[in-house]
Amino acid sequence: MNIGDIVVRKSYGKDITFKIIEIKEVNEGIIYSLKGIDLRIIADSPEDDLELVSDNSSTERERTFSRKVNSSIRNILLSRGGFRSEVRSIKPNPTNELAFGRPGKILHIDGDPEYLDVCLKVYKQLMLDVVGKNIAEKEQPKAILDLVKQVKPDIVVITGHDSIAKGTNNYTDLNNYKNSKYFVESVIELRNYESSYDDLVIFAGACQSCYEAILDAGANFASSPNRILIHCLDPVFLCERIAYTNIEKVVSIQNALENTITGTKGIGGLQTRGKYREGFPKSPYI
Repeated sequence: MNIGDIVVRKSYGKDITFKIIEIKEVNEGIIYSLKGIDLRIIADSPEDDLELVSDNSSTERERTFSRKVNSSIRNILLSRGGFRSEVRSIKPNPTNELAFGRPGKILHIDGDPEYLDVCLKVYKQLMLDVVGKNIAEKEQPKAILDLVKQVKPDIVVITGHDSIAKGTNNYTDLNNYKNSKYFVESVIELRNYESSYDDLVIFAGACQSCYEAILDAGANFASSPNRILIHCLDPVFLCERIAYTNIEKVVSIQNALENTITGTKGIGGLQTRGKYREGFPKSPYI
């Protein structure tokens, strides 16, 4: 097996599709480092537990995720188009054509460059204004404030990889998590800079992150309430709902998470005001 090969783990029922990202020699033999194709998971495995699969094959779990992703994108775009059509049919006023709007601007900081690329493509599909930066999790607290001052976003996503220590019974101790403490530190940096939950919306966390600690640090939304693996696009669908909700409205938790893949088991948070601003009139020179 080689770096870049697509594999599944036999001991886990071949439930998740991985890509081999590193091959290490240890006393016990060869160990393969794996990264989830859809889920934000990093794992190690011996060769005898791995089974090669073709690039175009997928597990039932991945096929379910794919259907959910396509459904979420379709529902989002249809709801926007439907809303505009409804407004025109109810109020056939030509001045409506002069209205315009601006969704909230997003800064997405990700510890994994490949997941970031996937997210940026979907942000583009959803017509969102986003700046993406690949920064390792442990470096994020040092870089976050300068980036926010530079980009001036309405919404900040801080994510990457995380995991909880195997066999732990203490789910609130940050020392039992791989990267949760860095997400917490990043959120604290931002809240010391901007204390208003409405002026700066923050999502932070990754797979199995310490949900309570990240919220307590000042995030609007965090992962993972049930310490599950979250889908790489969950932050994107969450941000879309906030970015395209009118600033006059507060988004309920249920509505904010409606189009996410892992739902309330993967992400939770607080009521948050939308970041979409209507404008009038539209410039005739654009």
